[in-house]
Amino acid sequence: MIIESEQQLRAIYGFAKGRAVDKQLSELEFHSKNFINHSPFVLLSTYSKNAKVDCSPRGGELGFVKIVDNNKIIIADSKGNNRLDSLVNIIETKQIGCLFLIPGVDETLRVNGSALISTAPEYLDLFVNNKQIPKSCIEITINEVFLHCAKALMRSKLWSEALQLQRSDFPSMGQMINDQLGLNEKIESQTDMVSRYIKDI
Repeated sequence: MIIESEQQLRAIYGFAKGRAVDKQLSELEFHSKNFINHSPFVLLSTYSKNAKVDCSPRGGELGFVKIVDNNKIIIADSKGNNRLDSLVNIIETKQIGCLFLIPGVDETLRVNGSALISTAPEYLDLFVNNKQIPKSCIEITINEVFLHCAKALMRSKLWSEALQLQRSDFPSMGQMINDQLGLNEKIESQTDMVSRYIKDI
């Protein structure tokens, strides 16, 4: 049977209660700020006016996401491949979801809100110490913020050294794209790709 309504879902799962409901906040406080400041990695979820969805990773040194106040954070748009999927979606719908991760911590932090693409000098100036000053940044006004329990990362053992794959045991990016697109181009080695990427980090 295909589940097609929330009523059907609730008949199976019931409703959230207690702390699962109460933990949802409308602004940042000490612990959520502390989590963001210790996170070097965040996943951004966006969607277009035609409901085309996207999930994109962003990363940097600790503190790469700037906290303006309890209701606003800024994420630099670091140099990438110019697909601009997330940025175009934000322009179209102005909505965003963020999932912050901290290596070694199984809990995550979810931040949802509205977003704008900004080139305001006061925001770009927050990143003057970066190797490259961003062309724009993502200005997020927070609507919801809450800690997410550890179960998913515990199940996956995401931070377990025993599960870490040696990069040499996995196809290089160049090999995978060549195979996916049916190309016969010379394959860039993983080492050469990393060396090229480091110049843009």
